[in-house]
Amino acid sequence: MEQLGLFATPRRLFTCTPSKLGSYEDCPRRYRFTYVDRPAPPKGPPWAHNSLGASVHTALKNWYALEPERRTTAALPKLLKATWVREGYRDEEQEREVYRRALAWLESYVDGLDPHEEPLGVERTVATRTETLALSGRVDRIDQRGDELVIVDYKTGRWRPSEDDARGSRALALYAIAAARQFRKACRRVELHHLPTGSVAAFEHTDESLARHLRRAEETAADIVAAEESTEFPTAAGAQCSWCDYRGVCPAGKEFSARAPWEAVSSSG
Repeated sequence: MEQLGLFATPRRLFTCTPSKLGSYEDCPRRYRFTYVDRPAPPKGPPWAHNSLGASVHTALKNWYALEPERRTTAALPKLLKATWVREGYRDEEQEREVYRRALAWLESYVDGLDPHEEPLGVERTVATRTETLALSGRVDRIDQRGDELVIVDYKTGRWRPSEDDARGSRALALYAIAAARQFRKACRRVELHHLPTGSVAAFEHTDESLARHLRRAEETAADIVAAEESTEFPTAAGAQCSWCDYRGVCPAGKEFSARAPWEAVSSSG
């Protein structure tokens, strides 16, 4: 008996993270430089604001790794110093000033936390699949409040996020979907914790709003697959080109003046 053709060939899933999808939406050419070209083009110098964000995130991760009795503000200077990333700053004077600023943020933030409250996950990778996507990503923190989970994302930039930012964040919505499936608990609330101001921007998703985010993610993935097949990755030129890692190798990006690597953490700008 002829057995061929009884079963359809399994569809190949598009493996991605929220940042990978966002990279294409921001600029297809930047996506090509990052994920397609091999070897990848050389990047520009490191950014101080990325160094700052990484330092603060890792310090908070290590704070939660301590025994509850040791989770105090007094532990923070040592933790931040051990995780401090020095790249991108204008000079040592600016670096020291930003370090003091970051430490003050952390002390204020930690002062409002219960050291005995254990998150379900800290810097935790969550993953899920759909008919077309194999999605994964790392969440800053997953809290369990009552019977439900809450996605927490730390922010260290100048810009104070709003409820609209929490509602519109594709990454937070996808994390919520993945966490709910992975831990088999409801997860609808997402929060942006802005350490410089101590503010929290939150949004309570519905099944419908989460489904919209997932549908748009699948649509973006389909666009990426089509672009990879056609090898067409147009540049989405604009003011963001001044901050792009690949400005130096992108003809369209060179039309925009470069930003200094330390500009986003400057206290005067």
